[in-house]
Amino acid sequence: MLNKRASGVLFHISSIPGDYGIGVFDKNCFDFIDFLADMGFGYWQVLPFNPVDGANSPYCSNSAFAGNYLFISPDGLYEEGLVTKEDAEENKYLGSPYTADYKFASEKRLELLKKAFLNINNELAEKIKAFELQNPWLTDYAVYMAVKDIENQKPWWEWKSEHARYHECIKNIYDFEEQAAFWKFVQYIFFTQWKKIKEYANSKGIAIIGDMPIYVAMDSVDVWSNPELFKIDEKSLKAKVVAGVPPDYFSENGQLWGNPIYDWPAMEKSGFDWWISRIAHAFKIWDVLRIDHFRAFASYWEVPADSDTAKIGKWVDGPKMKLFNKVFEHFPNAPIIAEDLGVFGDDVVELLQQTKFPGMKVIQFGFDPGSDSSHLPHNCTQNCVNYVGTHDNNTILGWLWEASENERRFALDYVGFGGDNWGEGGYYSPSCRKIIEAVWKSSANTAIISFQDMCGFGSDARMNIPGVPEKNWRFRTTKETIEKTDREYFKKINALYRRMYPVFDNE
Repeated sequence: MLNKRASGVLFHISSIPGDYGIGVFDKNCFDFIDFLADMGFGYWQVLPFNPVDGANSPYCSNSAFAGNYLFISPDGLYEEGLVTKEDAEENKYLGSPYTADYKFASEKRLELLKKAFLNINNELAEKIKAFELQNPWLTDYAVYMAVKDIENQKPWWEWKSEHARYHECIKNIYDFEEQAAFWKFVQYIFFTQWKKIKEYANSKGIAIIGDMPIYVAMDSVDVWSNPELFKIDEKSLKAKVVAGVPPDYFSENGQLWGNPIYDWPAMEKSGFDWWISRIAHAFKIWDVLRIDHFRAFASYWEVPADSDTAKIGKWVDGPKMKLFNKVFEHFPNAPIIAEDLGVFGDDVVELLQQTKFPGMKVIQFGFDPGSDSSHLPHNCTQNCVNYVGTHDNNTILGWLWEASENERRFALDYVGFGGDNWGEGGYYSPSCRKIIEAVWKSSANTAIISFQDMCGFGSDARMNIPGVPEKNWRFRTTKETIEKTDREYFKKINALYRRMYPVFDNE
């Protein structure tokens, strides 16, 4: 995979149409796979599956391994005989089908899962036990979630001392057995439902590209159970330094993420076991792995924990090939995409050359009239993934409207659009199509487009605005919108530019 010409669509589970306030693992996922296969797409790219934070972001999660229970299908629970039809119906959402309602989905899904948990039989209980043995991370996660319920959802460093100290807490694991059993059940259901979808995608020749945030949240099971692997003060249990990026294209003040920083020497002493387990888990649920903020493996921006912005910080060396030599021992031909965007340096270039992972190119970043950007399609090498736009970008139509006159004119001239109707949106937007085709005809082995750009949507449909915590991750669509997509156009350009090939080897 990633070594022959193909194309894919970026479309997260939360955006899938359906009845439950947010996309779930139901028939609509199978229909979307059919939709992709019909047009000759070889990849379906999703965002991280981790539980989301208070701003609904999947990039700052309380677990690097667990799945987001909001994606569990009520219909699937009914089909398994765990809830009644009436129970599932109560999860139906009457609000806008174009916006993901995380609050509604969270309340309803949790209530439904608790009902389902009461109906576990012995056969299912044995399957959950087997699942736990196959996934050692599950025990700690279930205990963490159980204690978090007991501690009224406070962050773990504010728990009672016998709970905040992992090794003390885990000695009394049987005190939390009943509450923990529920969370084991939830994760079993999540991954069982997803497995069916992935297997169906693979049977259609489509590979799943998953997404791994490089960091985890401070309030996470990963930090609570492994404080020695992070730059944490042993007495206060607080982070000494936190993650972010300096001022860049997305933010003039930089982005202060607040995630704890890995103690890489401690990671190395353990043989990078935590990372190997994390990557192994990713390859169990996806076919290809995109690692977000890959450049931090070369060097990362470290900010004092008490800083108000990310302007104040310093670059610190990451593990570089020490980590990836270990990764290659376990996964010799690991299909990994390196998200190498943002502030760049020679150390990042060197790490990409050493790993041979494909990096990312985004055509929007290339439309600088004064430069010959590496993001312009004519500069793309075969070993890269060329994007029309990512989840952090504006849509192409939105970008055209918000760009300066010089940027827009350069972009339109570059892609060969000579008309005066560049502002027309919708499925047949002539300017957007020219930009899409510029990406599709590039030398890059892999070309990716977001569903929003397939439809010619404007900036109101973008998924995320980096550095702005409110009103992100909410884009959803409907069956009718998907059905209106110009399938013949995408069949044509996939065939014309030799990208109409299944990438998953079913043999």
